[in-house]
Amino acid sequence: MSSEEQQRLRFREAMANLPAAVNIVTTQGNAGQCGITATAVCPVTDTPPTLLVCINSNSAMNPVFAANGRMGINVLSHQQEEMARHFAGMTGVAMAQRFLLSGWCEGELKQPILLQALASLEGDIGQIQTIGTHQVYLVEIKHITVATAGHGLIYFRRAFHATPHQVWTTPA
Repeated sequence: MSSEEQQRLRFREAMANLPAAVNIVTTQGNAGQCGITATAVCPVTDTPPTLLVCINSNSAMNPVFAANGRMGINVLSHQQEEMARHFAGMTGVAMAQRFLLSGWCEGELKQPILLQALASLEGDIGQIQTIGTHQVYLVEIKHITVATAGHGLIYFRRAFHATPHQVWTTPA
């Protein structure tokens, strides 16, 4: 094994130890409807509100996201692990059938939104760049819905986990 391949595998192992929020990223428009489970979602700035979303370049869904020019990002609660598995392709449920499962609605920008998500953000894709093996989407957020309760769902060491809920108070 080459040193480059060893470095790639070590990087993947290191990233397996980086807990990440689980999201379902969706799109709907003239190019069709699709969605994927993604952990490579990151805030960029709040002025204007912008998220970075990374999707493997080999994904057949990239042309659909790019052509539609919009995304919905659903931050999942711990109760939505099964939905995360469906959209990760782990269950064999066809794409069209995934959106027929309970809990979906159409958001303000006509993107598929999960009713019980901790947060749902809809926006326009402003830029797409290819970096290594991934497409990097910069999404300018236009509409946000935030839940008032719930525990998060993270992906850590190649498994899903519920986040512990803690209440933080500031000392007087």
